[in-house]
Parts: sequence; structure tokens; C-alpha cells
Amino acid sequence: YGDGSQYGIPGWGNNEWQSYTDNPANLFVEDGRLHIVARQQNNQYTSARIRTLGNAEFTYGRMEARIKLPAAGQGLWPAFWMLPTNSPYGGWAAGGEIDIVEWINGMDVVHGTLHHGSAWPNNQQTGGCFNPAGDAITGFHNYAIEWDPDQIRSNGHNTAGWDRWSSPASNYD
Repeated sequence: YGDGSQYGIPGWGNNEWQSYTDNPANLFVEDGRLHIVARQQNNQYTSARIRTLGNAEFTYGRMEARIKLPAAGQGLWPAFWMLPTNSPYGGWAAGGEIDIVEWINGMDVVHGTLHHGSAWPNNQQTGGCFNPAGDAITGFHNYAIEWDPDQIRSNGHNTAGWDRWSSPASNYD
């Protein structure tokens, strides 16, 4: 999870109720699968997150993960997303964010979103949503983006594909 700088901070990110921990009950590998588990303990919620900051950087290519989302539940917001390592354009969201998949509070669709433009709250977001075939949303599905110099495409879903974005210092179009 990186340097641990976000451990024990409830509300990090999207005002989540959980605190991120380094507890093996929240993050473990079993039968060749990585598990990130949200747990209720007393009146608190714990979870884990994985950061590749300082370990891996990507510009262009296919980013993909086979993910099984949890059963629906209020307050859950599992996501697979990318942020820049060093942004010359400023903080979030001026530097950009690519959400490959987000499933918010057990909605009947998953989202793919590109955040860009100015810093929050004046940022722009472009995206789409889809309902994966097969096992509804909570079965295993491959979620991916294909990123090349001209476009970012969502994995086989025409509802999310981006060919224009901007930052305060530069426009791509």
C-alpha cells in the first residue's frame, strides 16, 4: 500500500466510513487471488487499498484486472483507478484521474470516468456506465482501459471512451 501515509484516516478520498489498515484480515492473497475486504469491527469499518506510487507507472497501454465486486451494501465504493505520479498540471482533478471501474453503494451499474480540467470543485468528468453481462455485477469480470496517444477506451463497452480532455496548462483534442 505504499508508505502507509493513509492508514487509520477515516473519510480519506470520498468521505468513506472506513479506515484503511495494514491488517492481513483486510488485504491477503488466497488461492492465487488478491482479496481486499471491508470489515465491520465494533462500530468502525476497516478496509485496505493498494498504491503503486513509486513502484509502477503507466502511460499508454492496456490496464486490466479481473475483479469480483462485493455484494451490494450502503457505504461501499470499490474502485480500480489511476492517478498521475507527478502532475505538472496541479492537484486533483487538474492532473487527471482515470476510473477504470467504480461501483457506488451497490448501484445496478458500474462506472468508468475520466476526471480532468481544473482543480476540484471546478473539474470536469466524462464517462459512462454499464451493467456487465453474465453474473450481474458481483461475478468476476475483466475491467480495463486501452490508452493510446489519441484516445482512452473502456474495455469493450462503448459507453465510456474519451478522445478529449484538458488541464489548466494543456488541452488534448
